[in-house]
Amino acid sequence: MTKELSDTTEVSVGLEALWQAFSKDLAVTVVKVIPNIVKDATVVEGDGGVGTVFLFNFFSGVSPVSYQKEKITELDEISHEIGLQVVEGGFLEKGFSYFKTSFQLSAVAEEKTLVKVKISFDSESEIAENVQPVKSLQSVLSFVRCLETYLLNDA
Repeated sequence: MTKELSDTTEVSVGLEALWQAFSKDLAVTVVKVIPNIVKDATVVEGDGGVGTVFLFNFFSGVSPVSYQKEKITELDEISHEIGLQVVEGGFLEKGFSYFKTSFQLSAVAEEKTLVKVKISFDSESEIAENVQPVKSLQSVLSFVRCLETYLLNDA
């Protein structure tokens, strides 16, 4: 049975700049935003739309896995929603049969955006289910904060 965790955070970045970083520039952005975790990121299939597959390689000792392939399964330019499902490596090696992270961006003001993060998962292991998705949600929210800092200072 698929379970979900969600949370929201507000960032001081305009909707369009944030959407560009999440959707169009994801492979480049991830490496620049968390260079101490992600060694490299490449598009291995697709053109940036639904069905596009990214390969994220992680530094050893930082992540419990060496790589993760994620596929864009949702992409809505109008409602600013993107869903990335793990299709190989990563969480699938840690007892999960399904793991997806979705983002929905909503403008709050000209330079403020509300980011809703939802993690959907299915696991055979209660230990993995009780610990990893919560840690992952915290990590994703931390990534959003790092992305905000990057866009405000470096982009």
